[in-house]
Amino acid sequence: MRPWVVPVIAALLLAALPAVLTPYTQDLVVKIAIYAVFALSLELLVGAAGLVSLGHAAFLGIGAYVAVMATGDSGAASALWLLPAAMGAAALYAAFVGALSLRTKGVYFIMVTLAFAQMAYFVFHDTKLGGGSDGIFLYSKPVIQFGKTVLLDLDRKADLYYTVLAALVGTYALLALINRSRFGHALAGIRVNEQRMRAAGFATYGYKLAAFVIAGALAGLAGFLLAVKDGAVNPELLSWHESGAVLLMIILGGIGSLRGAVIGAVAFTLLKELYQSEALLGPLAAHWQLTLGLTIIAFVALLPKGLIGLKARLSGGAHA
Repeated sequence: MRPWVVPVIAALLLAALPAVLTPYTQDLVVKIAIYAVFALSLELLVGAAGLVSLGHAAFLGIGAYVAVMATGDSGAASALWLLPAAMGAAALYAAFVGALSLRTKGVYFIMVTLAFAQMAYFVFHDTKLGGGSDGIFLYSKPVIQFGKTVLLDLDRKADLYYTVLAALVGTYALLALINRSRFGHALAGIRVNEQRMRAAGFATYGYKLAAFVIAGALAGLAGFLLAVKDGAVNPELLSWHESGAVLLMIILGGIGSLRGAVIGAVAFTLLKELYQSEALLGPLAAHWQLTLGLTIIAFVALLPKGLIGLKARLSGGAHA
């Protein structure tokens, strides 16, 4: 089976889902799809280039805040400039962070990215720029309008659903093309042996910085969509907890696979939703962090290659 068949079928099924979804489940699918975009953006760094970042949430939060702050109180803004503004702001901060943090390696790189993310977090948390710890609200959802004709209104659930789906499909397709390109092969070589790539004449720093900026822009896309969906943003979007959560998503799904990133986002979000449900778990729902953590530990121990490796593990066990 060609590698694009399963993603295409999945996209078609998602496009048909609103016909049978309740308002709650449709909102849940939108949330999962947004986090899948976020997970895919980090997959470009961790899976393709071998750059483990613990500050990726900064770009998500910046994209979300720009989407809300640029809209203001003057009415609905056009998504044609608001989306590029959110992605551009996230990409600019990614270029700044990457230019400095990529001069370090290993655990030092992890800690520097975390430091920059926390710096951005405290800018929004401790100042009036973004409403302080309470955050700010998005009073008018973005639109695409020509004259009096409204082509897209993200205040409508159907429009938001298909916009998020288009963003997920577009992000997946872009990263699939990158992985198959000369640029993607260079990143794979850097992940395996950067010193050998430099010896072969590759400017590895430039490749890594380009990947960092692209990943930041895609995280800004996820932030824009999350702000539009929730109608509000707060500094917790930039916290290290959010960076850790998206890192767990790609570990849970399987590092090095675009499908794994999407599967990990689905599994992580559904598990979190399940363990927070008082209707299903009763008093245990108050301790959802504990049960979620134990579940992820069990998955990682039993499936070191992530959920994407489940089929191979089962077939291997069957042959044994």
